[in-house]
Amino acid sequence: MTARSIRGAATALLAGALALAAAACTNPGSTAGGSGGPEDSVVVGIAYEPETLSPLLGYGKDGNSKIFDGLLAFDAGMRLEPALAVALPRISDDGLTYTYTLRQGVTFSDGVPFTAKDVVYTYRTILDPRTNNPSRTELDALRSVEAVGDDTVVFRLKYPYAPFAERTVHAIAPEHVAARQDVNTGAFTTKPIGTGPYVLTGWSRGEKLGFTANPRYWGGAPAVKRFTMAIVKDDDVRATRLRAGDLDGAILPPNLAAGFKGDGTKKTWTAKTFDYRTVTLPTHNRVAGDTAVRRALDLAVDRQAMVDKILEGAGKPAYGPVPTDSPWFAKGTERRHDLAGAEKVLDEAGWKPGPDGIRVKDGVRAAFPLWYLSGDKLRQDHALAYASDARKAGIDITTQAGTWEVIEPRMKTDAVLAGGGSPGDPDFDQYLLLKSTLGGDGFNNMARYDNETVDRALEDGRRTNDPAKRRAAYDTVQRELAKDPGYTFLTHIDHLYVMNDEWDGPSTQTEPHDHGLASGPWWNVENWKPKAPGEPKK
Repeated sequence: MTARSIRGAATALLAGALALAAAACTNPGSTAGGSGGPEDSVVVGIAYEPETLSPLLGYGKDGNSKIFDGLLAFDAGMRLEPALAVALPRISDDGLTYTYTLRQGVTFSDGVPFTAKDVVYTYRTILDPRTNNPSRTELDALRSVEAVGDDTVVFRLKYPYAPFAERTVHAIAPEHVAARQDVNTGAFTTKPIGTGPYVLTGWSRGEKLGFTANPRYWGGAPAVKRFTMAIVKDDDVRATRLRAGDLDGAILPPNLAAGFKGDGTKKTWTAKTFDYRTVTLPTHNRVAGDTAVRRALDLAVDRQAMVDKILEGAGKPAYGPVPTDSPWFAKGTERRHDLAGAEKVLDEAGWKPGPDGIRVKDGVRAAFPLWYLSGDKLRQDHALAYASDARKAGIDITTQAGTWEVIEPRMKTDAVLAGGGSPGDPDFDQYLLLKSTLGGDGFNNMARYDNETVDRALEDGRRTNDPAKRRAAYDTVQRELAKDPGYTFLTHIDHLYVMNDEWDGPSTQTEPHDHGLASGPWWNVENWKPKAPGEPKK
């Protein structure tokens, strides 16, 4: 899991939300004007904000960053298409060399021309160990990147890495700006300049990000001239602000989205995702790190009940990071709800019920805390349901809410109701989640999972472009994870968005864990057009 999260106390966020609403009411022409603002303005409510806006530190690595572009981009069907490159890369027969020809006439928003040197600078800086980029391992295959003139870039790999082209949707930073600053702390991290369709006008942490259309954008100036992302962590507050007209659209959990079904002025969008909810079972916790406890929890949890009751059908059971409808899913790794089986696993491992029904082994009570993010109703509901299922098997889980500042220092020994997920190649999810060497590296491998068979398979999967070998590797990972779970995967969640039905062009892609920052029906907001007068709402 990456740290795409809100920092700060829930009360401060709520205060920021109310302040933004007040500003909208007193100044309807501002970028926070919601549906009462200008016809060329859109305000959407999202649940999380980035920690940085610098591509050098991980922002825009999956595309759709609004401020920046990558060499390539994903279309509505998640197929690669050219962006800053004029075509898909030319790949050598051995799969080790990728050559890109760049688009001519592109400038950054400050008017400086974009060239190959900016691409080289971006990738070399990311790979520099002095750069605090938590996603550096995603580019482990990259040996070198070189410019050939101003319009050609050549990447050379250490080994054939099949999904490398998908990594080049990564946002490109301007060397002439970013290279003059400290890469980790400079002004560029909060006041970026890019080639994308929008220019950042302001970022009030915990409150909003404001954008204005880039008149120099190589794809043509967007019709939506002002675009605001209101950061509202609390699900109920987002729904309230949408209903009040302060927002034009918002991501909402299923139960709150259902409240807008009778509103003929709004449309609900459902996006399929790779977004999962999982419980980290930290290796360094005497109970959660016990293999028998982990296996028992995997059986005790009623995933389908979570889908039916918490998600109201907007999702599916999760047995690992790969959704069951993905061609990469290992058939046969589904785990049925089996409370009797869970009890048998615990009995055979010496975890015996105590006087209060909670199991004990060697004087250790089968109990541990489970943290979830404050204000996140879906995580709270998953955590409570998981704890309830666990207690039926004799495991006492205490749920606690907190901000990431509270949770992160406890991740080594305390369980967390976490989220993650990235469409595309299985390497994208599984390597960062399960590789033992990444345990304790920020939000990578939060459970500090350590399995030699999985480690070898992860390396095998990313070091070949042979489809059969890759499938075998990721099949091994998933089957081993079923035998030795370091996480209890619960559900894969469909993302629901409710929006005013005023524009032609909104659509959805298959989405990552990201909660509406680079996703949502506004992933392509730069291509929207206002509906013609009298055009029917859908």
